[in-house]
Amino acid sequence: MKEDYSLDTVKKIFTQFLAERKHRKTPERYAILEHIFSHEGHFNAELLYNAMQKEYRVSLATVYNTLELLLDSRLIVKHQFGEQVAQYEKTFGNTMHNHMVCTKCGKVKEFSDKKIRAAIQSKRFVHFESTHYSLYLYGVCSKCKAELNKKQ
Repeated sequence: MKEDYSLDTVKKIFTQFLAERKHRKTPERYAILEHIFSHEGHFNAELLYNAMQKEYRVSLATVYNTLELLLDSRLIVKHQFGEQVAQYEKTFGNTMHNHMVCTKCGKVKEFSDKKIRAAIQSKRFVHFESTHYSLYLYGVCSKCKAELNKKQ
């Protein structure tokens, strides 16, 4: 479920997180944060690094270190879709969503389903309070399915 948020809100959360853990508040970290939250979809560290090189001088190590901080602050989440390189995605304001992952081409598509959301939200767990979820469905996309059918 997407919630309304602003970049200022995300920056405040990140600033508080850095202060609580006595990390430096560097322009590079905030540039990475702004880039992530101004773009949609999944990304990997290499794509983020290449995009940052267009406007900023940041090292790949800085990108990875900042991603770790953003993971720890729960502003982004890390996905391992099959054997692909790790993918990241902003999670602040998007606490409940699902992914369909094609096992042939690796394409990842997000989808929303009210019945799945309702089932998970209505489920009561013993000694556990659910705050968010991510569901992965693995299969074959329609494009790959059509290609497989042509070969048969």
